[in-house]
Amino acid sequence: MIDLRSDTVTRPTPGMLTAMSVAEVGDDVWGDDPTVNRLQALMAEMTQKPAALFFPSGTQSNLAALMSHCERGDEYIVGQMAHTYRWEGGGAAVLGSIQPQPIEQASDGTIPIDKIAAAIKPFGPGLGTHFARTRLLALENTWGGRVLPQQYVIDAATFARSKGLNVHLDGARAFNAAVASGLSIAELLAPFDSASLCISKGLGAPVGAVLVGDAAFIERAARWRKMLGGGMRQSGYLAAACIYALENNVERLADDHANAARLAAGLGEVSALTVTAQATNVVFLNVPDAHAEPLEEFLKQRGMLMQGVYAARLVTHLDVSRDDIDAFVAAVKDYFQGAAR
Repeated sequence: MIDLRSDTVTRPTPGMLTAMSVAEVGDDVWGDDPTVNRLQALMAEMTQKPAALFFPSGTQSNLAALMSHCERGDEYIVGQMAHTYRWEGGGAAVLGSIQPQPIEQASDGTIPIDKIAAAIKPFGPGLGTHFARTRLLALENTWGGRVLPQQYVIDAATFARSKGLNVHLDGARAFNAAVASGLSIAELLAPFDSASLCISKGLGAPVGAVLVGDAAFIERAARWRKMLGGGMRQSGYLAAACIYALENNVERLADDHANAARLAAGLGEVSALTVTAQATNVVFLNVPDAHAEPLEEFLKQRGMLMQGVYAARLVTHLDVSRDDIDAFVAAVKDYFQGAAR
């Protein structure tokens, strides 16, 4: 199966399964699972943040972060299309009683600093009593596969702090951003007070995200994790997969980026299609409405999966080789050649 729907579809490699099978475990709710503790220490060291906490998902990690930065009735500034606002079930508002203040993003995923400034509410006696208290700026990296410009990140974080805000990163593909930019993950995260880092996307672990920040922040997040149902027990088996991914699968993300560029180039040769963007391991593609579902079915019958309705997003990952990319492009060309007859 060649599955380009997302980089969440990866399956553990034999080496990862071996690491999981021999992991030493305890009870992580008690704090004595040695493999979880090793993962957290490893991630804190890699990111140069004081502390780290293992979560079952990036959605829960982001939500615990928002709830640790903000209190009920507070507000966070976020991109209009950002995952923490649009794609994570409204958890901040529903479970955290935190008001999102979404702002339209620029095409590169940045939130213009002048718009951030205009969105920050006054707080205090008098007029300030009318508003939710603005406490946090949340950014996302990568954005549609694109790496946020690091100077923008520095400038936005510096401005936010000058206004008394903390800064959080939804780093679902932050390791892709690090590899693509040539920065270390620590350099990439230096402007942020906290970051949620997925290990279950391009890095290939079956489950897991890690939240990093200072010790007091992570202590608050641990309480929210328990309340949100994320207190796992012998989770060292999952943590072992994450450790294996961090030790073996970071540098190879460059292969995914190269495969995505090859995929975009190949599909760009199909006149019926429009490749609208490609960056890191993500390709965006416009498929004519009349062909979206038939193309999906044609490919599915050949052991290939994509999501083609509306604007298609194709994502490369460690389960997709260069040969797979060539086979996928050839199949798409076969479909449109047949459709033209």
